[in-house]
Amino acid sequence: MKPLAPFLAEKLKRRERVMMIRIDEAVGSTPREAGATMLVTANDALGSIGGGQLEFHAIDVAREMMATGESERAIDLPLGPHLGQCCGGRVLVHLRIADEADVAALARADEAELARDAEALIFGAGHTGRALARMLALLPSQTRLIDDRDGVFDDLPASISCERLDDPEDAIRSASPHAAYVILTHSHALDYRLADAALRRGDAAYVGMIGSKTKRARFEKWFIQRGGTRAALKRLTCPIGGGDVRDKRPEIIAALTAADIVRAVHLSRASAEGDMNGRAA
Repeated sequence: MKPLAPFLAEKLKRRERVMMIRIDEAVGSTPREAGATMLVTANDALGSIGGGQLEFHAIDVAREMMATGESERAIDLPLGPHLGQCCGGRVLVHLRIADEADVAALARADEAELARDAEALIFGAGHTGRALARMLALLPSQTRLIDDRDGVFDDLPASISCERLDDPEDAIRSASPHAAYVILTHSHALDYRLADAALRRGDAAYVGMIGSKTKRARFEKWFIQRGGTRAALKRLTCPIGGGDVRDKRPEIIAALTAADIVRAVHLSRASAEGDMNGRAA
């Protein structure tokens, strides 16, 4: 999802009227949670409050308000037959004209949202690494593609951070907690070293290494000989991309791995937040 603050700043700079639509309250089964926000102009929109008839209705109301000069309104919407949606909950939607003060508020919200996104470090810009980077570029993630070779970062989305490092292990040392590490370099020896470093951090949401069951068995023996533990090895995914799918095309592996990463990062952060809340209590 693109950040809202730059969109609003640009529209206001052009003196366009912008309506902010926000879910203030969500009860029961709803497509989005309280706080979900979108911006609407006469001809454009960014963000989402859940899609479907709920969102279409809110956009229609917003544009009607802009046309008539109405600046603010709250609408209480029961979902289901009233809107033709299958959700059975209710949302309180707040619509109002956005102003310059909202740019700073949305920038803070964008920053907080970015902090929630998965940080994914992909080691190896080969076919599968590039396919995975492109896949993650479509998702809420901070994607870093890392390689020790020159000339391997062409034709990739601008949102991907492409890093040429003599020692890719440096990126593991500086990564944030709950990051995902996907290791698929041109060298088995480098793969082993990177997987070892990622597992020893102890705070990775996901550690995946491309390879076969044989490669995993060899890595496990090597890792234990270096003082690694069986408990740490339980956090390693190898092969990546789902062992129950035989299609090994890079794009298929990338799609399955991307889903695993998003799930793992959310579960890791939720677990950490639960531990913190438990200590606070």
